[in-house]
Amino acid sequence: MAISSCLRLTFPVIRRSLDLPKQNAPCLGSFESLRPRRPTVLRPRLRSTVTCFSRRPAESTVSGEEKEIVQEEESQQYELERLFSNLNQVTLKREPGSLSSAIFLVAGTTIGAGILAIPAVTQESGFLASAITCTFCWVYMVVTGLLIAEVNVNTMCELGSGGVSLVSMALRTLGTVGVQVSCWSYILIHYALLVAYVARSSDILTNFLGIPLWESATLFSLIFGGICYFGSQRLIGAVNGTLVLGIIISFAGLVAVASGGLHWDALVKANFEAVPMSIPIIALSFVYQNVVPVLCTNLEGNLTKVRTSIVLGTAIPLVLFLVWNGVILGTISSLEMGSDKIIDPLQQLRSANGAVGPIVEVFSLLAIATSYIGFVLGLSDFLADLLKLPTGESRPLPFILTLIPPLILSLLDPEIFFKALDLAGTYGVLLLFGIIPAAMSWSDRYSGSPPSVKLPEVVPGGRFTLSLVIGGAGWVIFSELLNNLGHL
Repeated sequence: MAISSCLRLTFPVIRRSLDLPKQNAPCLGSFESLRPRRPTVLRPRLRSTVTCFSRRPAESTVSGEEKEIVQEEESQQYELERLFSNLNQVTLKREPGSLSSAIFLVAGTTIGAGILAIPAVTQESGFLASAITCTFCWVYMVVTGLLIAEVNVNTMCELGSGGVSLVSMALRTLGTVGVQVSCWSYILIHYALLVAYVARSSDILTNFLGIPLWESATLFSLIFGGICYFGSQRLIGAVNGTLVLGIIISFAGLVAVASGGLHWDALVKANFEAVPMSIPIIALSFVYQNVVPVLCTNLEGNLTKVRTSIVLGTAIPLVLFLVWNGVILGTISSLEMGSDKIIDPLQQLRSANGAVGPIVEVFSLLAIATSYIGFVLGLSDFLADLLKLPTGESRPLPFILTLIPPLILSLLDPEIFFKALDLAGTYGVLLLFGIIPAAMSWSDRYSGSPPSVKLPEVVPGGRFTLSLVIGGAGWVIFSELLNNLGHL
């Protein structure tokens, strides 16, 4: 098939012995006006399952037997390797997304500044209660990520283009109100977290390199922002993989050094009454959903690979969070736990063990860098879609809008790290990555108009599961709101 600047791609319905005219078996969906690095023709393979629909031929030209065969084909499911193909802009050769790179991207995005705050917000509830809470939050955030992936791929099918962001998904499923809520929540969370990442990383680099704070912040933004802008998928995946490997190594060193004074009896402590206050920060620690649209595009709409990358990519941080929290809470158990004020466990470890300080700083910097890359990619794609910029081209404006404001805000208030973290985690995360994904999926699955292409449900349970997702997030937000109003 010839490739032109305006390429119409068809997903031919598989026909058996019935030799219907080609025009009577139209495509599931068409990707039109696509530029390089966008879809090519599908081939049937044993991978992700897609429900195929074909329009019936005119009544006057089809016999009763032919109608029966066509009706049978309409209800069948065909297994497809991918929804489309990513093409290199220069060579026009297919560059399939790497599953390992996708896993590292999810893991790197998830392991961020939130892990540094987990011991502080869970020390009152204790390790056992916080471990159960972390596991439930992990399951919850995996479910919402899969819901976003399901809606994203359905939206790509319907709109006929890759690189669909949360704006397009919300507009298609929730309308104008959904778009407004999603946009402002998305922008608030991403800018707040990027500000927190730049502020904390610049503080670490200043201590290491002995340079002014503004130079550290600029250096961090230029290095990792430049990787996001100039780097290919493979380069970004390799950088993320290297950073995650460094996180694991430094984490192992930290555990080895800090676990010498571990009090095992402290790990069975459980105060479930203190759990609700820790949920927003724990949920924030598992945020990765901003890169799910990027995953769906990089993995060519293959929901099997997307599901695998999400589950495995978030399982790595879950293990790290549990071990990290156990070591920290078990080590400081004999220290100042009875006071009403919230103490910083990491600061206690630095004071009690001089070898821990440098390891904590290295671990923190690597964790922040991986999250920074994921959030820059997610926000830049979001802004490009919001500004209706053409896909598949070099787009400096979204990256400028993504990198510059957090850099400026972090320099205006160097102590903004915890303020920004609290702002992003208290309400925005559970709204944007909790309630909205379930609401979009509800509309996508149960709206009155049947879609032209309907993929199988990635998350089972139907309306019951979606109601649990919405109700759980709503309960936490309402509880936090009442708690904050009570302190006024």
